[in-house]
Amino acid sequence: KSIGALVQGGILGTVGGTMASKYLVVVLTIFSSVTQVVIEASSWWSLGMNHMNPMNPVQMSDVYIIGAQPLCSQLAGLSQGQKKLCHLYQDHMQYIGEGAKTGIKECQYQFRHRRWNCSTVDNNSVFGRVMQIGSRETAFTYAVSAAGVVNAMSRACREGELSSCGCSRAARPKDLPRDWLWGGCGDNIDYGYRFAKEFVDARERERIYQKGSYESARILMNLHNNEAGRRTVYNLADVDCKCHGVSGSCSLKTCWLQLADFRKVGDALKEKYDSAAAMKLNSRGKLVQVNSRFNAPTTHDLVYIDPSPDYCVRNESTGSLGTQGRLCNKTSEGMDGCELMCCGRGYDQFKTVQTERCHCKFHWCCYVKCKKCTEIVDQYVCK
Repeated sequence: KSIGALVQGGILGTVGGTMASKYLVVVLTIFSSVTQVVIEASSWWSLGMNHMNPMNPVQMSDVYIIGAQPLCSQLAGLSQGQKKLCHLYQDHMQYIGEGAKTGIKECQYQFRHRRWNCSTVDNNSVFGRVMQIGSRETAFTYAVSAAGVVNAMSRACREGELSSCGCSRAARPKDLPRDWLWGGCGDNIDYGYRFAKEFVDARERERIYQKGSYESARILMNLHNNEAGRRTVYNLADVDCKCHGVSGSCSLKTCWLQLADFRKVGDALKEKYDSAAAMKLNSRGKLVQVNSRFNAPTTHDLVYIDPSPDYCVRNESTGSLGTQGRLCNKTSEGMDGCELMCCGRGYDQFKTVQTERCHCKFHWCCYVKCKKCTEIVDQYVCK
């Protein structure tokens, strides 16, 4: 309203139509830039970025003593719905942050040899403008971060860290041998899944855009990939058992439900990334596959609506950081090889000194003593 009043009363009333149009473009450009900054700066992923803010209230356990209001008001990147959940479940926020951190680290591991390597930026958007493009990379990031929250919440329940949940109450598997006990304290994946769905999806569900718009397509894409990430954690959980008996005879077993190692979740989502489905909006405002000859994606698959930007060169508008200065493998023919990583620009060679532990020996009892060995190795970086 203030911008409209400025245009009508201040600008259009004093200059001609041409000048007014120029001013209007300038004003709208400034407004668009401000809006863009707000979009960039608001993401719950920032709860996992401890190094950006060492005084992050999520990591300060004593902040809970003074109640939810101060804590929730200090957390950057939360939508209104997420702030309400924060007020109601303040003891959960530390584990939301841990889940975000787990997802970010796994993303960086899975893409360590790719042109886009899941780099973070020094603001609360965490990944920068690249997440505003509905690409395969964005799809993976949403999925793995949602999976991280399920993982962290489920484990926190089992460890008794949260007041509203405890050990898993999952039903005994039908194929478990009859003489094995079903008990112990399993990871509460049901609770982790439900809370992650409420919290992570809150931002998307409270946004209202015109049906058929690009923004509505992004919301549908984000919700789909969030769900794919959560289901991957849920489906990979498995039964774990412990033996009991005299001298380890394993005459009795106690079993429980346990989360899979998160690396396994990351690997599964990376496979989904490689086979992600290109989507578009139909006339009814639903996401449908661009190529109808392929099988329709399931709720476990990743989907995207935009082609990936060029990650070879730095581009402020798309958020691409480029590959200049990235290490590459001269002998590899894969994505980490210098030819592909450097996008044909060539590479520079330099020598570096590496130090590592070597000649390790076990001493009774009980420690391992190692020497330090140094060697000069060749490394290659993209021009």
